[in-house]
Parts: sequence; structure tokens; C-alpha cells
Amino acid sequence: MAKDLFNRYIWLVDVIYRAKKITFEEINERWVRTEMSEGEDLPLRTFHNWRKAIEEIFDINIECNKRGGYYYYIENIEDMEKGGVRSWLLNTFAVNNLINESHHLKRRILFEDIPSGREFLTPIIEAMRDSRTIRFMYQSYWKDDPNEVEAEPYCVKVFKQRWYVVAYNRIKKGLRIYALDRIKELSVTETMFKYPKEFDPQAYFDASFGIIVDENYDIERVRIKVFNNQNKYLRAFPLHHTQKEIEETETYSVFEYVLRPTFDFLQELLSHGGDIEVLSPGWLREEIQAQVQQMYRFYKG
Repeated sequence: MAKDLFNRYIWLVDVIYRAKKITFEEINERWVRTEMSEGEDLPLRTFHNWRKAIEEIFDINIECNKRGGYYYYIENIEDMEKGGVRSWLLNTFAVNNLINESHHLKRRILFEDIPSGREFLTPIIEAMRDSRTIRFMYQSYWKDDPNEVEAEPYCVKVFKQRWYVVAYNRIKKGLRIYALDRIKELSVTETMFKYPKEFDPQAYFDASFGIIVDENYDIERVRIKVFNNQNKYLRAFPLHHTQKEIEETETYSVFEYVLRPTFDFLQELLSHGGDIEVLSPGWLREEIQAQVQQMYRFYKG
């Protein structure tokens, strides 16, 4: 039921966003055409309950212009288009809603799957909203048996088609990052917690490439040389928000980053093969070299 409500909230945001302004009658017409409606009208009371929930969960305000004929619209729509969770909601589910209205297209549009978000994402977000702890069994890749965790969920993050939750582990008394696909069982407890005002999720990951936040790595200036027109790709899809193109020639470009060069960043650089050369820092260049030599030993015979 919670998952269904989540999808309906997103459906409503997307409909109003695409229409810019829309009456309740027009919303209901589109609602009836969806599979979720099962052919039933959308009660006005339910519509207003959804509006309230959307504001509480996503901080998206659906307002009504009573002077202009009772048109509904999204307040401060320009903020939604700057990125973050609001932009993700629209980008992820807008196409899905169109497909639901055009059944014959379903087999012609292919998606990447994010299985970890199916079962646990909604209850985790609800626990964040209600400031309640979560209890779950977690199967680490480094241990044979799962262990039970009770934690305070602070934020969720998606990276490379996997969902993660950043939570304060009450037993270990520290922040931990848990992959949702490694969670075996999860329940929301009745135990309340106070979200720390000083915790800023954006700032927490600011110096990270992906999901690894490891303060054992210093924040360093990393420079890479990019060949074979791969610079065009990096211009369109920067590896990190600190990316700067500091040199451009006919055959290569040099990009600079200020971050913690953790394992996931190293893996990203390796994934580009011979199109990228690490210039600095020296230890990262040597680590890449060692990885390349290891791969060479695998394939030379």
C-alpha cells in the first residue's frame, strides 16, 4: 500500500508539472486513463490528501489559482528544475506515466533495473519522514552471516543503479552507509530519533566521487589527461562537481578535480581504459599503473 501511494504521489506531481496549470477535472480525466485508477474517479478529498503528503515528503507545493478558474500548479517550479530529489522524481517517473497511458509502447522502451529500491526504499523514506529508527538484517560482502542493525536513517542516495541509506548505527555509534540490495529484512520501529540539524547530506558527500566517504583519504587535487574525444563525454557528464578543464589541445584535454581519490573513483578511471591517463597525484598514478600491470599479467599468455 505504501509503495502504491508513493507512485501515485509522483504521478500527480508529474501530471501537474507537464501541464503547467491544470484543473481538477482534467487531472481526474488523466487519472481514469491510468492502470492505478482501475477505472474509478479520483475523489476530491483523496486529491487534497495527496497534495498534503507531497508537500510533507518532497517539499513540493501544489497551489491553486482560484482567480484563474481553479487551476492547480507547482509553486516555485524553477527550483525543481535545478536538480536534486525533485528533478530525479520527474526524470524517473515521467516516462513511466506516459507508458501507462500508452500500453502498446511498453515493449519498445527499455529501462535499467534498480532492484534494491523496490522493497525497502519506501519504508526507509517513511522512517526518515517520521524520525523513526529502522531495524534490518544486513549481509556484508565481507562476512559470512548477516548481522542485525538498528539505525537512524539520515538520507538516501542512488549511485550506479544502486540505492544506499546513510544512517547512524546506534550500536557502533557512528554513521554508516548501507546498500539496500544487501538488506534481507527491514522494519520501521516505534523508537524516535532527532535528526541532527548540523548534518548536511550534500556536504557529507561533497568530496566523494560516489558512495564511499573515507576520511583516511585526504582531499587532493587530481589531474587527468583525456584522449580520443573522450573529453566531449566528460564535458557533458562531469565525473565530479569540482571538474575543471584546465587545458585543451587538438589531441587531448586535461581535467582537474578536488576530491578524495577513493576506491570507487579509481575504478571509474580504470573503466575508461586507454582514453584516460592520470597525471597527479603520483601515488594514484602508481596505483593505476599497478592495476594495469596486473591486468596485463592476466592476458599476456
